[in-house]
Amino acid sequence: QVQLVESGGGLVQTGGTLRLSCAASGFTFSTYTMAWFRQAPGKEREFVARMSQSGSSTYYADSVKGRFNISRDNAKNTLFLNMASLRPEDTAVYYCNTLRPNTQLMCIMTPCWGQGTQVTVSS
Repeated sequence: QVQLVESGGGLVQTGGTLRLSCAASGFTFSTYTMAWFRQAPGKEREFVARMSQSGSSTYYADSVKGRFNISRDNAKNTLFLNMASLRPEDTAVYYCNTLRPNTQLMCIMTPCWGQGTQVTVSS
């Protein structure tokens, strides 16, 4: 059974840091491009960052570039998102998921999205 379980969210003040984790199971984690997404209240889910299978390539949304860092540990089947200089507009539920080689979302889990982890940044 494919599972993606996000954790590490919380309440933090503006300028603070958090580290999110995504524990993967039920599939060969090291063969998938992985990504973080987020959904703020009343808004659509949006892409945050992605990392290639080996970790050699990354890509970030402009809104988080220079503040967030995506990484992965293929030996532990875990994806990470280190977030720094957090802003109130970063408040959202954060999700991880798999991507196709063309970087489109690929739902290998049913339902497609896990529960996510809530990040709240206070001003």
